[in-house]
Amino acid sequence: MGSNKKRKHSRISNDPSLQDSTASRQSGVAATIAHVRHPHVQGQQQESHDNAHEAAEDDEEEWTVVGRGGKKRKTNNYPALVYADTYKQQSSIKLADLQNLVLYCLAQGTSPQWVAVRHHGQINKAVVLFVPGLERCMFDGSITLDTIGKGPEQVPPVSNGTDHSHESQISPSVSSNIAMTANHASSHTHASPDDYLPVRLAAESLPEPLKPLAECFEYLWPVKAPGDDKFAKVYSPLHHMLNSQLPKSQEQKAAEKAIKGAKPMNDQRWESKRTPITTFISSKDELRENDYVMHPAWFRTEPEKEAERRRRLDAGQTADSGWVDSRIPDLGADDHLNVSCEKGSLTAGRTVLAMDCEMCTVEGGDAALTRISLLGWDGEVVMDELVKPDKPIIDYLTRFSGITPEKMNPVTTTLADIQHRLLDIFTPDTILVGHSLNSDLEALKLTHPFIVDTSILYPHPRGPPLKSSLKWLAQKYLGREIQKGHGSLGHDSIEDSRACLDLVKKKCEKGPEWGSVATSSETIFKRLTRTPKKGSRDAAACGGPGKVGAIIDHGAPEKNFGQMASFSIGCKTDDEIVEGIKRAVIGDPDGAEIPGGGVDFTWARLRELEFARRWSNNHRYDLIQMDSLTTQSNGEPTEPSPSELAAKVAATINCIKQVHDSLPPCTLLIVYSGTGDPRDLARLQQMQRTFKQEYKTKKWDQLSVKWTDTEEQALKRACKKAREGLGFVTIT
Repeated sequence: MGSNKKRKHSRISNDPSLQDSTASRQSGVAATIAHVRHPHVQGQQQESHDNAHEAAEDDEEEWTVVGRGGKKRKTNNYPALVYADTYKQQSSIKLADLQNLVLYCLAQGTSPQWVAVRHHGQINKAVVLFVPGLERCMFDGSITLDTIGKGPEQVPPVSNGTDHSHESQISPSVSSNIAMTANHASSHTHASPDDYLPVRLAAESLPEPLKPLAECFEYLWPVKAPGDDKFAKVYSPLHHMLNSQLPKSQEQKAAEKAIKGAKPMNDQRWESKRTPITTFISSKDELRENDYVMHPAWFRTEPEKEAERRRRLDAGQTADSGWVDSRIPDLGADDHLNVSCEKGSLTAGRTVLAMDCEMCTVEGGDAALTRISLLGWDGEVVMDELVKPDKPIIDYLTRFSGITPEKMNPVTTTLADIQHRLLDIFTPDTILVGHSLNSDLEALKLTHPFIVDTSILYPHPRGPPLKSSLKWLAQKYLGREIQKGHGSLGHDSIEDSRACLDLVKKKCEKGPEWGSVATSSETIFKRLTRTPKKGSRDAAACGGPGKVGAIIDHGAPEKNFGQMASFSIGCKTDDEIVEGIKRAVIGDPDGAEIPGGGVDFTWARLRELEFARRWSNNHRYDLIQMDSLTTQSNGEPTEPSPSELAAKVAATINCIKQVHDSLPPCTLLIVYSGTGDPRDLARLQQMQRTFKQEYKTKKWDQLSVKWTDTEEQALKRACKKAREGLGFVTIT
């Protein structure tokens, strides 16, 4: 029996037909299912298998494995991406799919369903490049890039349920019909399954500025941006790429289902880091992004001060309109406090006041102050006053404010009286705390530079522009029910002020990351630190953290996601971004900051095309960026001409090409646009907000903006367009 077994094994190891038979038995179930579902591709798969086997035997540089008979058989273990042309795409891939691809290659994540990754364990690094401003319309000719191309060629073999045996006989007219197909798809709210398929890039079919992409990538992938079509919202593509939800057990999921409303935060394993409140004072950009009227102390140069004076004059926010500014000459007036305060003090020697106001609607449709409440750091009430508006009240908003005519009848205190008292209370060391204080300060017609806003401090899980309500924040992070009278008896401004104050105290006690997305999810950088490097069984065996990451962006990335990255590099231009990526991937020559060999994961963003196309908010343009744009007589940047746009696109594509060519072998490269063109969506959303505000107090004929079904349908189309992103994936 023993000799028979030996002869049998020897015969198998030396007989290729028997080897194939053994292999087929090992994968018989998968092969049978594949044959039943797709019998037409069996011959193609066998042919590709034979070609790959022959190529592996001819390549002497490839790695080898030893078979049973002792004979060395060469195999190719180099990683590769293979589009599963037999897989039926049911929807566009999403940013979460791109993120999962990175985690699968670097952090032992789940395998992707939309693309096959061969030998993913051999991928050493990953680079993700965010390039807002790129659009699918540039590839099909809808947007002219000076040189008109035919558009990319549609991939013949990937049509859902289509026979692929005639792919070599596809008519050339297919590529010329891509633009017509795209226009047809954009005019309908329902997409065809073929709209989810990738598009093959062919240099001869692309506009001149885009041709280098065909040398780097094989396919253009439609990538759907995160958002909500029902409410016409598009969420942050940056947050959705760099954040992933923490895994939950079945018990945790079951427990959360039983809880109504916000799920309380579990802080049992949280490592607290006491942080002074001064760390959380909103920056100039944050205040502008959240519609605060800026205090004069924020502006240092005379041109800046003059520009802000003109803006406030046009907006009716000057002293002539009843506005006042707290008596703070400049932002450095309180430097001495940071030296004399007690070490470890959460207030850092400051006077902290929590404020909340209630408003009503007066003649003309404006919101007017009816109640103000101020609380000190110890929770004691500093001020709680009812205020009589200057104009007659037409809606007390009792269901929200709790204000009634009976409460207001004996009130004689005016807004001017409250302003005088507040100017005496607010000093250079005063920090105001509240939730969306911009509306409260607007009702007070007052500005103050030192603001801690809980709507900014605790960002919405889906990212800006969404904001969490104070009621939700109190329930989740304080385990407290507030505003129980919402819709009937109204809110209590003292209760709301105390909730804001406690949220800030909790933040100071727990640390900057408490209440951020890191508490319900984790950044991709943190996920990588828990992943062991190659050759180690766990992260601790690496001599410290596991895999490391870097973020390269315009401005100061260390203030946001850069806090979780091992390295962050701030840049001013796209060319500096490219050099920063090279430095992060390869490392510093002397290992001064980034060690030799570089990092495992790099995220970077190219923004010059975004700035040129006005895809970002106006206040984010700095002087360098504004100088590079064509401006109108009023100083606003204009849409670049086709030749200017072509030049800017060519420069951006050249940066992508440089990044691609500089990467070491076995590096995963992902390029994504994030969104489509968001400008129409932003314009229509602003129209809708204006209409809703005016509709409450004006007749239809008096409305400056009329919102009908025509505008509603246009908003939905604009949202659909804004969510049409694109992506490119390759392994160098």
